[in-house]
Amino acid sequence: MKITPTSNSTPSTNTESAPPAKTKSLFTIVLVLLLVVWSGWQINFSVNELMTGLPQMGSLIADLIPPDWTYFSEVTSPVMETIQMAVLGTTFGGLLAFPLAMLAASNIFQAAWITALSRIVLNLIRTLPELLLAALFVAIFGIGAVSGVLALMLFSLGIIAKLFFESVEAIDSGPMEAMTAVGANKLKWIMFGVVPQVMSSFMSFFLYAFEINIRAAAVLGLVGAGGIGLYYEQNLGFFQYGRVSTIIVYTLVVVLLIDFLSTRIREKLQ
Repeated sequence: MKITPTSNSTPSTNTESAPPAKTKSLFTIVLVLLLVVWSGWQINFSVNELMTGLPQMGSLIADLIPPDWTYFSEVTSPVMETIQMAVLGTTFGGLLAFPLAMLAASNIFQAAWITALSRIVLNLIRTLPELLLAALFVAIFGIGAVSGVLALMLFSLGIIAKLFFESVEAIDSGPMEAMTAVGANKLKWIMFGVVPQVMSSFMSFFLYAFEINIRAAAVLGLVGAGGIGLYYEQNLGFFQYGRVSTIIVYTLVVVLLIDFLSTRIREKLQ
């Protein structure tokens, strides 16, 4: 009896090769360029108008030089008020951000409705810019630093809580599981299992928000929320460009100093 050998040949599979990386990059560039062109067309952006305005920008810079150095003594008090507004707004916002970030972290509270509601609140807060918040508070509480502090408080709350709850979700779950096994309640679970792991990150985010608030507080006075912004508006309105440049130089020195100190502190915390 003759046995015919059978060949066990595996069927060949035709797989489509992925498009090369060069094609993807070219497609991305074209897509971005189309988006830029479409956006400029929708808002009637004109390169000719931009080129026409450049000489006027040069004239304005020339008017700002030299600064009125005698004006430094007059703006020291509002500059200090601006710093104090940033300190209070960041501190109050950071204190409120800590518990709200815990509620928004999915690994702390497993109930989906708690985290979803907390994140909706954070998104709503971050949607409103600080100038709009300041204008709303000015309408409620009147002109002054109180409105600026409240605006910076909500602004800081949105930034710190957003960054913080993402940091909380990335922590090691081992300590919390061990504490749950020995019967620790939620408060002890957070205080001794979560806080030690995220405290340095929280302070880093706090200092980062403080740096932003120094710049933000400098313009809140444009809507009557206190600080140096009111002096910007007054001197620009009266074409006192020497005084305006003095305020710019003063604010720049303060911002650079605070940025330097904040960066050094954040480096120590890491």
